Amino acid sequence: MDITVAIDCMGGDHGPHVTVPAVVDYLHHNPGTNMVLVGLADAIETELRAIKFTPGPRLRVHAASEVVSMDESPAMALRGKKNSSMRVALNLVKSGEAQACVSAGNTGALIATSRFVLKTLPGIDRPALAVVLPTIKGRTYVLDLGANVDCNAEHLLQFAVMGATLVSSVENKEKPSIGLLNIGEEEIKGNEVVKQAGELLRESGLNFYGNIEGNDIYRGTTDVVVCDGFVGNVALKTSEGVAQMLSTYLREEFKRNLLTKIAGLIALPVINAFKRRVDHRQYNGASLLGLRGIVIKSHGSADSYAFGFAIARAVDEVRGGMLRHIIESVAELSHHAIRPSSSLEPLSEERSA
Repeated sequence: MDITVAIDCMGGDHGPHVTVPAVVDYLHHNPGTNMVLVGLADAIETELRAIKFTPGPRLRVHAASEVVSMDESPAMALRGKKNSSMRVALNLVKSGEAQACVSAGNTGALIATSRFVLKTLPGIDRPALAVVLPTIKGRTYVLDLGANVDCNAEHLLQFAVMGATLVSSVENKEKPSIGLLNIGEEEIKGNEVVKQAGELLRESGLNFYGNIEGNDIYRGTTDVVVCDGFVGNVALKTSEGVAQMLSTYLREEFKRNLLTKIAGLIALPVINAFKRRVDHRQYNGASLLGLRGIVIKSHGSADSYAFGFAIARAVDEVRGGMLRHIIESVAELSHHAIRPSSSLEPLSEERSA
């Protein structure tokens, strides 16, 4: 089937200068996909002319008159900018003109606007951000990464269902293993929310490995790592900081003296291979799970190469039928501790935006 993705071209630190070339490059290598470039028409068309690409059946421009800045409050973006590139792209998903939306824009604004425009799936209370990380064994999916700072045990169970379904849909793993991030492996460890979530997961029928610790993430102990957004965001940012520190240390050591510079030249092929293996750009694109549409959040500082991976993630989720699988998975667990989602109540335009 043909898949159409709506691209918020104005989001991120670089806007159309990154998003437009990334889309064109993706189209060149991926037949059967269509793109809608959403944003300020003049800015988008300027970039298309710069790379000598003419819109056609597989790519069209959809104008939006406003842009959500990276430091804008979610409430202001939701209420004050109803024709922003972000919101217009999400509206295309809601109307069925596109099957997914990709944005590198303001994370808080994207979460708030996505939830308002698309609403959550049946049985899901809150959307969660899931990111894929490299591990010794391959890769693992971690959620939530910051969409929900305060969670209860039922939310963590819902995250586990969505994470497992994401891995099944994209990685074709029938029963992905799930780990609950904790301060120890024992069932008695952790706060009350984590203990209760562990009980729900053990009763859920999911492939629950048990509690895991922070060092299990990069060991690849489980396919899915579940935590609340506060813990997940701290873990992710800490990992990024450690990676930057190690990279800095390595450069400093190779530049220390003439001998280490020569050693660095000899080791350059190995260093380059290592950099390619752990290149964070290959893991760009966090999935905002639990909505009635597929939404991918690209890193704001992503270059065209990285943004292309976010587009690919959106296409993979559409192709894998992720939304349908999440609905089916939640329905199978409906007799357990998952309550019907209160967020399915309609929100009026006057009340919420």
